[in-house]
Amino acid sequence: MNIITLEYIYYLLGIITAFVAFRVAMDKKHPSRIGSTLFWGIFAFTFLFGKLVPPIVIGYLVLAMVVIAAIGKVKSGNQDEAPKEERDRHASRLQGKVFIPALVIPVFTIIGSLTLGKIHFGKIHLVDPAMVTLIALGLSTILAYIVAQLLTKAKPSTALHEGSRLMQAVGWAIILPQMLAALGAIFAKAGVGEVVSKMVSNVLPTNIPFVAVAAYCIGMALFTVIMGNAFAAFAVITGGIGLPLIVHMHGGNPAIMAAIGMFAGYCGTLMTPMAANFNIVPAMLLDLKDKNAVIKAQLPIAIPLLVINILLMYFLVYHF
Repeated sequence: MNIITLEYIYYLLGIITAFVAFRVAMDKKHPSRIGSTLFWGIFAFTFLFGKLVPPIVIGYLVLAMVVIAAIGKVKSGNQDEAPKEERDRHASRLQGKVFIPALVIPVFTIIGSLTLGKIHFGKIHLVDPAMVTLIALGLSTILAYIVAQLLTKAKPSTALHEGSRLMQAVGWAIILPQMLAALGAIFAKAGVGEVVSKMVSNVLPTNIPFVAVAAYCIGMALFTVIMGNAFAAFAVITGGIGLPLIVHMHGGNPAIMAAIGMFAGYCGTLMTPMAANFNIVPAMLLDLKDKNAVIKAQLPIAIPLLVINILLMYFLVYHF
């Protein structure tokens, strides 16, 4: 038995998303009131009741969300921002402290991942041991919100208003990580990883340890470029190249391989418009004329980072 499960995090996300749907529905001046309300309402439903309804129902609801987004009915409302003078005043007051809530999330996610799973009262665990990292991430986000409230001394309604405004600004791209991760799982289930493994083995001398590492890291980056999400690429490339070649053939450390492999995938995230929520949405929010400006700025960093990840994995995965 577990006191805190991942479902509680999903319920919280569902409540937040339902609030966005409610605000859109109440906004009579919204440019796409019905379509946006349906989109956010369905999204909230999947979080709140996803475990209570058949998976096929959720599948059809997700398809409905895709259709609503595809016909351009998911738009941002005309929500007023705080005046620039007020924002500048808060920025001057907080200065570097504004980054503290953001830093709370990774720090306490790591701490929680290492400790929460070990806390139990007899047979009752504090958190679900199988989902400890994701639960730690959710709890760390809640803690970051509390820290932000104490730091800024803002009203709770400010977080609700700004959160709703930001989610509407991001729009349909907010579901891309989940959609692409699910696509990666489908690819893995369909045996795409085995096909990739055979192709790589036939073309490259994977009996050489360095070649296996390079193929894995470059494969992670390329699949991420295609699919837009390193999580989607991970299931396919790790199953097709990482495990059979690096771990089974050459005896590499699977933990090191997986960790650095994800970093290699993130290099692909920096280079693709498919990662719309990372690369295209910021350009839209900043009103940049060149919608690929973010990608162009990141390319000189992404490629050297990929090379570093290849070398780092090669020197670590076979020796630790």
